[in-house]
Amino acid sequence: MTRQITSLGHEIYFGSLGYEKLNEIIKSNRYSSIFILCDSNTATHCLPNFLPVLESEVAIEIVEIDAGESMKTISTCLEVWQALTELNADRKSVIINLGGGVITDLGGFIASTYKRGIDFINIPTSLLGMVDASVGGKNGVDLGHLKNQIGTITSPKTVIIDTDFLSTLPQVQMRSGLAEMLKHGLIADSKYWQKFGALDQIDFADFDSLVYESVAIKNKIVMQDPTEEGIRKALNFGHTLGHAIESYFLSDETKPDLLHGEAVAAGMVLESSISVQKELLSEIEFNEIIKVIKDIFGTIIFTEIDVMAIIDLLVHDKKNEYGEIRFALIDKIGRIIIDQTATELEIRNAFKIYGV
Repeated sequence: MTRQITSLGHEIYFGSLGYEKLNEIIKSNRYSSIFILCDSNTATHCLPNFLPVLESEVAIEIVEIDAGESMKTISTCLEVWQALTELNADRKSVIINLGGGVITDLGGFIASTYKRGIDFINIPTSLLGMVDASVGGKNGVDLGHLKNQIGTITSPKTVIIDTDFLSTLPQVQMRSGLAEMLKHGLIADSKYWQKFGALDQIDFADFDSLVYESVAIKNKIVMQDPTEEGIRKALNFGHTLGHAIESYFLSDETKPDLLHGEAVAAGMVLESSISVQKELLSEIEFNEIIKVIKDIFGTIIFTEIDVMAIIDLLVHDKKNEYGEIRFALIDKIGRIIIDQTATELEIRNAFKIYGV
């Protein structure tokens, strides 16, 4: 597939076309040095395939960090900033972020702040990175267990999506990215959502097209509202509660590891339940949403203590305004309503319904 999508001052390229454009960008911008940021997984599984397609006469340095959400911190940024300084990175250097959502979020933040901003290029290697994290210009790190509290909105020089990297992913990581694809259908395109109603019937030989459609849906929303003043808030569907769930599981060592997509999947069911309680979404469509999401992701067990702690975390959500917790809710599959609030009783009821 050699398609491309125009985004915020840059292009998103798909397939082999991306590498041709990457080398053109590197040559035309006359970068002084190239830094490839990767984690221990992508250094092993992705870097060996990427380096041979990179054409450059300038110095290339590899900066590797450990893998995992726990690395998405200011401490990691400090270490990478220090490494960049020691390796003589200047304002004409470029960072290539080769990895999943953690690497593109982290690398974009590091680049957009180093020497007041240097160019960066996102090459997402996970499904989540391809359909969500690498697109839209949001970069950032976690503050303790609170998700994405520190960050910038700065666009990359380009994004290259090569679905061949997906062959290196474990199934659980593929499933995590699938949550964002489902979200794009729920908030903006009911026909796209319907394609996931029976996963066993999806022709994964054509999975590239599903990825392309998902990126196109997100990008269309981002282009209308780059700084999230209005419609871009639609992309937060499932994330208000999803991020609180993810943060809570990150902070409690007794809890099992929970990937971003798994938490967002639960968040989408919960926020759909709130939509029903507010008489926005029909019971029929709600039951359809529950079935599709739970067939893929199962059910997370929440105790009453868990629910109380998750509700407490909602007050720290970065989407809050004037002390109110804000939700993006749906009034039918494919249509979103932003800037909604919910009572504690509605949230608790949603957890009860989710657990049934």
